Amino acid sequence: MKRKTSLMLGNSLMGFGMVMMIAGLACSVLNQLPQLHFTTLVAHAAIMGIFIGALLWLTGARLGGHERVSDRYWWVRRFDDRCRRTEHH
Repeated sequence: MKRKTSLMLGNSLMGFGMVMMIAGLACSVLNQLPQLHFTTLVAHAAIMGIFIGALLWLTGARLGGHERVSDRYWWVRRFDDRCRRTEHH
């Protein structure tokens, strides 16, 4: 697969995964409202949609080349042992 094609496919999968996670989260929250009567199948599908969306996100990140964590993130720089400059003896 060409680089441009894999980048586009990866970004599309990441976008679709994000939409699925947000939709699953919204359905899960709306399921808690007593005015809306969702069936148990919809409630379980909403939870499963969050996990499937996360898997699509990770697959898209792997395909598109976004799987590496950048050192510019504050948490990684300060608390990840691989990014520290001090020696551990």
